[in-house]
Amino acid sequence: MPLSEHEQRLLEEMERNLYKNEADVMNTADFRRAPNYTAIAVGVLMGLVGLVTMVVGVSLDITLIGVIGFGVLFAGVMVAVAIPGAPSDGTQASAPSKPRATSPPGSSSFMDRLNDRWERRERGEGL
Repeated sequence: MPLSEHEQRLLEEMERNLYKNEADVMNTADFRRAPNYTAIAVGVLMGLVGLVTMVVGVSLDITLIGVIGFGVLFAGVMVAVAIPGAPSDGTQASAPSKPRATSPPGSSSFMDRLNDRWERRERGEGL
């Protein structure tokens, strides 16, 4: 069942907004961070203490100690994998980065190619 003109316009508008928002997020987000070795070491130690506490609690059949051990283990993992606050390259995190390169005007977008394939399939043509 083909889309109506109104539905096609809405779909195209949503696609444009998605691409625009994705580019904004990728430009403002700073995903390159230096590892915080102190936090990793503290997290690993907390995890080991929590694991030992949990095993002791289970072996002594004391549920409260096992639950506390699990909590310490979980907290240790969270501390070890926490994202550090400082950027790795010394620049401010809010500094805008270069926008992504766009495709040449003659090339079609991923969604256009998918639409073309769908239309060919509807007409019974091969891919």
